[in-house]
Amino acid sequence: MGKGPALFLCEHASNAIPARYDGLGLSEADRLSHAAWDPGALALAERMAEALDAPLVAGAVSRLVYDLNRPPEAPSAMPEKTETVEVPGNRSLDEATRAQRARDIYDPFCAAVTGAVVTRKTLGTPFALVTVHSFTPTWFGIQREVEIGILHDEDSRLADYMLEEATRLPGRRIARNDPYGPEDGVTHSLKLHGMGNDLPNVMIEVRNDLLADETGIETIAGELLTLLRPALAGLGLTETNNA
Repeated sequence: MGKGPALFLCEHASNAIPARYDGLGLSEADRLSHAAWDPGALALAERMAEALDAPLVAGAVSRLVYDLNRPPEAPSAMPEKTETVEVPGNRSLDEATRAQRARDIYDPFCAAVTGAVVTRKTLGTPFALVTVHSFTPTWFGIQREVEIGILHDEDSRLADYMLEEATRLPGRRIARNDPYGPEDGVTHSLKLHGMGNDLPNVMIEVRNDLLADETGIETIAGELLTLLRPALAGLGLTETNNA
């Protein structure tokens, strides 16, 4: 368990579909696409967590089986369609099936996050919750110009500090609550695991073409740490406290 000033989550780390779901009826191309996971996000989260000596909790199942950044009652937790990708294995799921998927996938993930929070709090030094995601450069055929999104819900403290530091990266297109925001239902983890545990919190979204190879991942990790380190320090969450 890392002792640094953050706890990292990567909910969409994997595109794995357990055999019992029979591939959800998806094509191979769809199983490998951004619809099924956040390409590059796990490697990015791992590098940032290592740099900050921070624990990381990552999802192990495709978000098309269960989206760990959605509550069980949300239709998008087990989507029938995402962008142009149809998900045959999610059509007309009954309540019992939905509840079973939540028990099998969502509940263990939440328990792992809660365990990490409790363990981290026993160290007695403050920390923040940081969730790491990637997004596709085009959505319904529309090009997205933003490269890094800094997302928040009602608690904007960590996001505000990070955005104040954005001048450190003058060549990078960085925006608040873009390409998604609270109105899109993407701040579930921030509210449940962050605000619910009185932790400063932020969701980082990176355009996935910037994470296409190891060089890109290393570059973006360094840039994000350039924003995150002083932001954590601004909230009194310093790495020296945890030495």
